[in-house]
Amino acid sequence: MRLLHTSDWHLGRNFHGASLLEDQAAAMDRIVDLSREAGVDLVVIAGDLYDRAIPPAPAVALFTDTVARLRANGAAVVAIAGNHDSHVRVSVYDELLGALGVSVRGDWRRAVEPVLVHPRRGGDAVAVYPLPYLEPLVDGPALLAGASEPAEAGGAAMGQRLRHQEVMDLALAAIQADRARRQGTRSVLVAHAFVAGGRSCESERDLSVGNVEVVGVPSFADFDLVALGHLHAAQELDGPRLAYAGSPLAYSFSEEGQRKGVRLLELDASGAVTAETVPIDVGRPLRSLEGTLEQLLADSALEEACGAWVRAVLLDDQLPAQAMARLQQRFPHAVELRHRPPRSEALSSSARTQRIRAATGPLERTLAFFADQQGRAPHREEEELLRQALAAVRETP
Repeated sequence: MRLLHTSDWHLGRNFHGASLLEDQAAAMDRIVDLSREAGVDLVVIAGDLYDRAIPPAPAVALFTDTVARLRANGAAVVAIAGNHDSHVRVSVYDELLGALGVSVRGDWRRAVEPVLVHPRRGGDAVAVYPLPYLEPLVDGPALLAGASEPAEAGGAAMGQRLRHQEVMDLALAAIQADRARRQGTRSVLVAHAFVAGGRSCESERDLSVGNVEVVGVPSFADFDLVALGHLHAAQELDGPRLAYAGSPLAYSFSEEGQRKGVRLLELDASGAVTAETVPIDVGRPLRSLEGTLEQLLADSALEEACGAWVRAVLLDDQLPAQAMARLQQRFPHAVELRHRPPRSEALSSSARTQRIRAATGPLERTLAFFADQQGRAPHREEEELLRQALAAVRETP
């Protein structure tokens, strides 16, 4: 069976306030074309279909149109809700659409009901288990109540908040019970989670504090193929069998240099998996530039960055007036500006605060704060203005 694995569309997302819907539409066109060209039997979308629980109408229209065109190409479509999606909203017509070859699962309780996909080139059906994102605080109690023994949740007691590992293991145990009744049937799991060993990006929403969101690779050992969503960088965690497809577009500067795409996979009759990542190559590129403002404005080697989303780190001693406006005259899509004076020390914010507090007296603290913010000591005239300001404050009744 031939599959196309994609995830984390985040339809309706903005990039530093600019709409990405046009670029997302181009990415959807490319995915539809790839599904037709490769003759895939199944398209899996592993969560975060939208960027927020109540997506804008154009994003919903784009998703509906894309799924309809994928189905028109002859592929079955299986999608799940991610942590950005409203599980109820995205799956409201799931039972109705299932009869038409499209499944959009938001209810984890239906994960034990596999979608049986028959390859168009012949062969036995494949059981696809769509497991949406599990929220431990919301889904944990119900999963634990359904466990035959509390020990199935790693020893967690009723009323105790479960970790992602525990809720995932409970959900997978129910799926494995169904798999046991389908001996010899190849199985595909579609899931949305942070699996241990994965490489994260700044654009992903943390699932929880610390490492309690991590799920171990061994939890997925019994499936022929595991198509993951949540992490925006394409990556394999257990060879091609268990992998993230990544997002079709870059959603933060931490993804600069990543070539976005989808995974095309073959699942043979024995359950062996082969895969290739096919680039999409749409959307505006990302560029991070560093230097003084005059250097960035004058450097002819930066001409290719004029069409990119730009993050500029300015190394001027003082932040130039109207720096962003001047940058955007050359780089129209400059969206982020940072100032890092060359003499500033690489101290943590808490260490910098302690250094300022260590100064004795109001004037000394004021001068220390000025030096911290500007990366230099105040000039004589500036120091005199600060003295006058403090004196005026003291005289104020």
